[in-house]
Amino acid sequence: MKRLSAITLALLAGLAFQGQAAQPAHAGSFTVTVTPKGKKAEAISKGMSRWSKIRERINRARVNQNGSGNTANLSQSGSGNNLGVYQRGTGHSATASQDGNNNTLGIFQFGKNTSTNTSQTGNGETSFIFQGGW
Repeated sequence: MKRLSAITLALLAGLAFQGQAAQPAHAGSFTVTVTPKGKKAEAISKGMSRWSKIRERINRARVNQNGSGNTANLSQSGSGNNLGVYQRGTGHSATASQDGNNNTLGIFQFGKNTSTNTSQTGNGETSFIFQGGW
């Protein structure tokens, strides 16, 4: 299962990465934000939709945590949105909101002590945040 998750994550990163620079991060951590467009965004959005298991009438969200001291706070308004948080390790914090329609947002945190507070507004937006800390 861990190998499948790592392969899936690597595939998503390879499929979506288009040369974006890493964002500034806290000492001992890194952050990479990926915002694909066009057919790549469509393919990733469909994949995230299948990954999301908790189904609301309009939007989908999933939080998958392993370790201790991890938190996630999610908010969605609109319709057709997909939001996923995948945390492995300790001390991760993710706050995310989506406002609009047909948006996809994935947050992947590994290691320890990473934090993100992000929002996505509009229609048809797709973004991923990859963070690792030590």
